Amino acid sequence: MRLWSLHPRYLDRQGLLTCWREALLAQRVLVRPGRGYTNHPQLHRFRAQPDPVAAIGRYLAGLADEADRRGYRFDRGRIEQCAGTAPTIPVTRGQLDHERRHLAAKLADRNPDRAVLLPAVVSPHPSFVVVAGPVEDWERAAPR
Repeated sequence: MRLWSLHPRYLDRQGLLTCWREALLAQRVLVRPGRGYTNHPQLHRFRAQPDPVAAIGRYLAGLADEADRRGYRFDRGRIEQCAGTAPTIPVTRGQLDHERRHLAAKLADRNPDRAVLLPAVVSPHPSFVVVAGPVEDWERAAPR
């Protein structure tokens, strides 16, 4: 599971669709605990929020906004809770830099034209706010 911290505008079509699908799975785990990847490290930051379902809903809404911008139609009816009620989640600059490198490697293989457009410093997904720090602890714990 990869719930990107970077803004979805950097993802290619495949990355955006996959992130949407993975985030829907994450939402299902948060709504109905005990099913799916219940202990997946990337869920920690959503579980740590006062309302985890609202937090993942806001995340999904950000992906749907990017899909709309590209002319895709993601079914917003699949989002459990109205987005916009959850506070932003801190993400470290080290995490964003790590994800940028990870995405650059993926794009170099499957979409080289898009890879060259990836900026050196990326912005976060609208659900996140950047803070100073290294790669997140949950990332280091994630299965490779």
